[in-house]
Amino acid sequence: MSRADDGSDAGGGVRVRPKRAETRQRLLDAAFEAFAEEGFGRCSVEQVCERAGFTRGAFYSNFTSLEELFLAMWEQRSATMLSEVASLLDTPGAIPTDPRRALETLLAAVPMDDKWFRITSEFTAHALRNPDLRQAMVARETAIAAALTPVVVTLLGRTGRHVPNPTALGRALVAVHDGTLTQSLLEPDNPTIPPYRLDLFLRILDSYSEPTNPSPPADSSPPPPTC
Repeated sequence: MSRADDGSDAGGGVRVRPKRAETRQRLLDAAFEAFAEEGFGRCSVEQVCERAGFTRGAFYSNFTSLEELFLAMWEQRSATMLSEVASLLDTPGAIPTDPRRALETLLAAVPMDDKWFRITSEFTAHALRNPDLRQAMVARETAIAAALTPVVVTLLGRTGRHVPNPTALGRALVAVHDGTLTQSLLEPDNPTIPPYRLDLFLRILDSYSEPTNPSPPADSSPPPPTC
């Protein structure tokens, strides 16, 4: 069986051309599985096309390289995650008032995906050897933090806390998330890690925020003398 240049199979019957968006998505889905199983550095365009059922022509009509495909995959997954997090704010009662339970709800919208962790870890190592890719990753990380931090600031505001430096809070949250994610995936059966992870996040939120209306300091001056 031959394959059409646009990526659709040509079996002698009526050729059905997939829509461009469908072709692109199938390539992204196939690449996700290929990267997770084989490793980003060991995958080729041909392997991705084989999984998707397309030709190289279909690939290069959508992406210029595997690196560009990965960045598109990252952007798509980030957009989905940010949308789910933001929707929590718009759903009455979706976020509990208790800080710990509220944090659990928020973290549930940022799932721990073993496959995605493997892919991003390998691509990060690859990007460290490529200045242009490194800059692209930094820009994407910055955009994600910039989109996610206001959500956290809003939630803290609902609990009566103000964030003096949102940028610093965003950086701290990313650092804690990345570090505890590694621990969680390396030791998935360790029951001490989830509560420890929550405690760290709560400490970060507490350290980088302050009461909106702090109580005035107690007056320690001596009482006036009585006649």
